Amino acid sequence: MRRAYRILPVYSGDVSGAAAALFELGGMTVMHDPSGCNSTYNTHDETRWYDQDSLIFITGLTDQDAILGDDERLIHDIEKACEELRPNFVALVNSPIPYLNGTDFEAISSIIEENTGVSAFYIPTNGCHDYVYGAGGALRILAERMVDRNAEPDHSGRINLLGCTPLDFPADGEVGSLKDWIRAEGFSVGSCWAMGDSLESLKEAGRADVNLVVSAVGLSTAKWLYGIFGTPYVAGLPLPGYEEELCSALRRAMETGQNQIPYLNRPTDGREETVFIGDPVCMGTMAAMKAHQGVRTRVICPVEAGPELLGVLDVMTRGEEEVEREIANAAEIVADPLYRHICPSGVRFTPEVHFAFSGRIFRKQLINRFQHNKRGE
Repeated sequence: MRRAYRILPVYSGDVSGAAAALFELGGMTVMHDPSGCNSTYNTHDETRWYDQDSLIFITGLTDQDAILGDDERLIHDIEKACEELRPNFVALVNSPIPYLNGTDFEAISSIIEENTGVSAFYIPTNGCHDYVYGAGGALRILAERMVDRNAEPDHSGRINLLGCTPLDFPADGEVGSLKDWIRAEGFSVGSCWAMGDSLESLKEAGRADVNLVVSAVGLSTAKWLYGIFGTPYVAGLPLPGYEEELCSALRRAMETGQNQIPYLNRPTDGREETVFIGDPVCMGTMAAMKAHQGVRTRVICPVEAGPELLGVLDVMTRGEEEVEREIANAAEIVADPLYRHICPSGVRFTPEVHFAFSGRIFRKQLINRFQHNKRGE
């Protein structure tokens, strides 16, 4: 069966992605669902419950609500929660049942905002997309609603980090180490979308000189900020051995105002092929580093990422069979450990844990990939 999974799991869903993106910003994320999407997110896809709280609510959609409709109860419950908790915003997240029923979330959001005075908006998920779609859409809509459009770049070397969620950066301290690297290179950190930062900071995103896209989740927001403020973006990660190239790309973007994706400029030939599977920004950076060793590299992107993040040899796949076909002749495969189960026999396999794919199974193997980049260590 095409585009199906018989051995591999699927990536975290769009509902989980949206909730993860908004978790730390003081808003109220409301999942309109009986409880399945809520339990999956809260028990599998979110790690921050151990040390912080967030307003993640479930509406408890019943069979009768789904069949007959009862938007008044939904609106009343959200308004009552707003009155008691006064969140910074309300984000309505769709799930499969109300999606099939055609629930008018845009109208519901308008009513809630008018009645409560709290900014309310709809994130068009439906439970059928992956976390990149959900988290990327949530951050972009948040930017459209919250960012101060009168802000101007202050030309101080300010950088926004775009695309930070535990689904891509689950190891303790990773986002903090990314910020440390930015400061160590002589830049300053503007806002971080959206871990370890506040909504007030995010509102000032237009003051940055450049945006650093650290996962596919951040691309949609980067493109919006570029359209509104003309702020260029750079995609890539400061992995060991790639810091200098990424730093040069950030400086070029500031000087020219042009977007930069330096890892796409890798050689396309080599003595054998190494295939990288996962988020195109992380895997693209790793592929660029490997290509400089005389190896032909390709990235297989199994998530809903923008094509701008893929090189000429890279492919976007949908389903397990497509992945198997693309890795059939690889000499080495770099991917989450669960991909080992569909790899050709005899192939060299290098594990790279991706929390959005395997969840907590390999959590003990997670490392801070950027900690050693701190100056003086």
